[in-house]
Amino acid sequence: MSNYTKRSKQELAQRVALDIFDGAYVNLGIGQPTLVANYLPEGMEVVLHSENGILGMGAAPAAGEEDYDLINAGKQPVTLLPGGSFFHHADSFAMMRGGHLDISVLGAFQVSATGDLANWSTGEAGSIPAVGGAMDLAVGAKQTWVMMDLLTKKGESKVVQSCSYPLTGLACVKRIYSDLATLECTPEGLKLIDKVDGLEHAELERLVGLPIQA
Repeated sequence: MSNYTKRSKQELAQRVALDIFDGAYVNLGIGQPTLVANYLPEGMEVVLHSENGILGMGAAPAAGEEDYDLINAGKQPVTLLPGGSFFHHADSFAMMRGGHLDISVLGAFQVSATGDLANWSTGEAGSIPAVGGAMDLAVGAKQTWVMMDLLTKKGESKVVQSCSYPLTGLACVKRIYSDLATLECTPEGLKLIDKVDGLEHAELERLVGLPIQA
């Protein structure tokens, strides 16, 4: 059995931030992905987009300095960098659908080995009533990355051969950033980018239940 420690949510956000390139236009989805804004390298220009109509967001505001008239799509208070702007959400969706975002970082319930995404509904009563902007982000961005725990609370892999939940997009996910490993989704299946120290390859494959090309 492997002896390893999972990445914390903050460590996972740092890992995602490492791969964002200078000059990128990036949408950070609701939930865990918003943490990435706090770990972008200094000296880089990364323009953060929010689907409710913001370009040029900064890190989260300090405690006591929140402005609840300036919020992201998850209704969290944000900061605006010099040169930032806000606008109608119809213009925001035109940016998303028009291929103007370099990277979209989203959460997920399931991702298939070939990059199919299910991230808006589990089909259960009381679940999210509509897909919102997830479909537009998933297929409109030049690259879609998923940021999530690898396993559910029941210990089942969220990376699957075929999604059982309602789909958000087909073959749209390029990379999966998880608390145990970073994986690439390809037409031929999963490829390993990196994994936490101490986690053996065979153990990762056992947890996921799928072959992973090293």
